[in-house]
Amino acid sequence: MSWPRPPWEQRFRAGRVLFPRWAAASPDRAVVVMTDDDRLQVHSWTPSTGVVVPATARRQGTSLGQIDPGGEWIWWFDDTDGNEFGIWRRQPFGSSGRHVETPIDLPAAYPRGLLINTDGTAVIGRADVRYGTQIHSLPIGRSSAGTSGPTLIYAHPGWAYARSLSRDGHLIAVEHSEHGDSRHPSIRVYRRDGRPVADLDDGGERGLWALGFSPVLGDQRLLVRHERGSSPRLLVWDVAQLIQRPVELGVEGEIGDASWYPDGRHLLVAVDHEARTRMWRVDLYSGSVVAVGPRDGTVEDAVARPDGDAWLLHSSAAQAPAVISARTGRILLTAPGPDAPRSVPVTDVWVDGPGGRIHALLRFPPGVSAPYPTIVKVHGGPTMHDSDVFSPQSAAWVDAGWAVLEVNYRGSTGYGVGWRDALEEKVGLTELADVAAVHDHLIAAGTVDADRSVLVGRSWGGYLTLLGLGTQPERWAAGVAGVPVADYVAAYEDEMGSLQEFDRALFGGSPDEVPERYRESSPLTYVDAVRAPVLISAGENDPRCPYRQILNYVEALRAHGGTVETHVYDAGHSSMVDDERVTQMRLELDFVRRHLPA
Repeated sequence: MSWPRPPWEQRFRAGRVLFPRWAAASPDRAVVVMTDDDRLQVHSWTPSTGVVVPATARRQGTSLGQIDPGGEWIWWFDDTDGNEFGIWRRQPFGSSGRHVETPIDLPAAYPRGLLINTDGTAVIGRADVRYGTQIHSLPIGRSSAGTSGPTLIYAHPGWAYARSLSRDGHLIAVEHSEHGDSRHPSIRVYRRDGRPVADLDDGGERGLWALGFSPVLGDQRLLVRHERGSSPRLLVWDVAQLIQRPVELGVEGEIGDASWYPDGRHLLVAVDHEARTRMWRVDLYSGSVVAVGPRDGTVEDAVARPDGDAWLLHSSAAQAPAVISARTGRILLTAPGPDAPRSVPVTDVWVDGPGGRIHALLRFPPGVSAPYPTIVKVHGGPTMHDSDVFSPQSAAWVDAGWAVLEVNYRGSTGYGVGWRDALEEKVGLTELADVAAVHDHLIAAGTVDADRSVLVGRSWGGYLTLLGLGTQPERWAAGVAGVPVADYVAAYEDEMGSLQEFDRALFGGSPDEVPERYRESSPLTYVDAVRAPVLISAGENDPRCPYRQILNYVEALRAHGGTVETHVYDAGHSSMVDDERVTQMRLELDFVRRHLPA
């Protein structure tokens, strides 16, 4: 007899759709990453007809896809089982695994940007620990491999990214960290032959991000996000005249992202405010600012269209994501298969903490009375934030009778530059102090059950979970850590070069230069204090939180008599395969159920 799947599993197995990108010179052709055969793959999409054609069929899925400006080619990144190290390939729009080419004759590397121009030129950024970052320009034939060899535009041992190409293909905007701080990059503009044109540098203490050149032919204005005040803002940099013009919105919140409308006059701006992201249309000539799209939930991504409309990827804690029209609200694209069951909305919580007011989100389980058994789910990044968005993981815990608490600790984006960078004082411990402040407040209010609180997180959230179990052992009844940093020194030794540079910026040096700071912030330091049982999952091919350093922690915890269960999967930092995602969630639910019986 076949039993129906529970709602939590239906959410994981419901089709997923990420955000589509349309071809600049062919607006009725787009590339989109969405579910095919229970895993994410790159697809061609024709919006006018709704026809979606899977381009890739890779065993572990495919998540990086692009489309050339003419809409003739779908590009996708080919790595090995999620290790993020590979090459770009392309195939004709609308094809399904046929005529796959390798148009760029360069060795495998970590991707650092792919820019494609209408004249058949590609700009590709690549990174490897052996040489740092290289960015090449390469002519690409219409139906064959590159017609001549690549031109080296940029090379540096540090982090850099090929971020934007001017409409005529003559200028390339590169973000870089030559000053040594990849957390706060600078911008340099190059000609296609590698000659530098202009620099924008705020000294490395405040970041600059190149969001895109104007889409108008001959227009050399570059849209830039900067941090010259207490919160990220926008400016338009005329690279030809070296003139900077600020863009003021006059709305509450922090600029998260922005892009051009095709007319070169208007901007589509994402503003993060109190765990929601909303969109605004800005007229650079008149200064008018008009709201775009829903005011509830969160817009996870957006792009402006030639007709003045915009495509939005929108969701809320209760409702799964869909691509919608900003003008009409009509759903334009959903993933195949049944819809994901709805979940519960979030409730906002504000708490006075050691570094200022802390914003948190709570999901309550229906039919359960306070004080609630609570999953304290800490986000990754660390430079991101929890939002009012759909989460199958959070919904699964709610279905199982748990409240879910998400804390936008110091280090989170969306609350100003000072809040984001405050974690540098004591990495990991600063964030956990904020988590503890919110947890204590809700215990005192009778909302959270102090004896049934579980710390859960992935990536940086997994790191905070292990660090919290060791530095706050009396607080947590169990811990669930996905792909965590567990032994910070060994993680530094094995991780990709860009993350080594990130860690040096975060800690003020390498483990050899500031060993005490790494020791103080490493979960391995406190392994003998851990009392709660812990479940750890790890990806065999993970270049971000490598497997060896997790194994070091597991062996040390067992040597000290700790209870630890592990799950190792055959992929990278995360899995794009539904079966694996369901397996991990099932293991987490079962682990907590066994160690904290109802």
